[in-house]
Amino acid sequence: MSSTFITRRGFASKFASLVAGTGFASLFSGSAPAAAQAPSGVQKLNYEGKPAGTGFITPLIIHNGVIYIAGQGAHSHDPEGKFPFDIETHTQKVMDNVKTLVETGGGAMDSILQLTVYLTKIEDYDGMNKVFKTYFPNGGPARTTVAVAALPGQSLVEINCTAAVVRK
Repeated sequence: MSSTFITRRGFASKFASLVAGTGFASLFSGSAPAAAQAPSGVQKLNYEGKPAGTGFITPLIIHNGVIYIAGQGAHSHDPEGKFPFDIETHTQKVMDNVKTLVETGGGAMDSILQLTVYLTKIEDYDGMNKVFKTYFPNGGPARTTVAVAALPGQSLVEINCTAAVVRK
């Protein structure tokens, strides 16, 4: 008897998960499916905080009080490559881009929750950290740093992040 009960419970649990995951239950609740509601709360913005066009990459997305910043490289606003080619200069340029986008989205450097850092050479880790620390005098966010074979635009570093909206 107990094995029948467990089987029925397991079936009911799996069925409930399936129904919830498909949005089928919304047909009976009278509300719109979650997928139809989500886009209205998603803001896709450019560097100036204006609605992003139809470009391939959106630099700034805000949803439910969270700011998502696309990967920023040193090449992002210097396509001619006019500034020096060293890790300190590249890190500063990238962090300036991140700071601009986070503030445009209503956050602050202290509201950054997580960063992912991509370096073309792991030997640049100390140089990147030297600059990185100047942007987080109150302690940095959660962070992952990995070395990669190459980055677009010959950037030495690329960073993406998530932050909390702290002001509207």
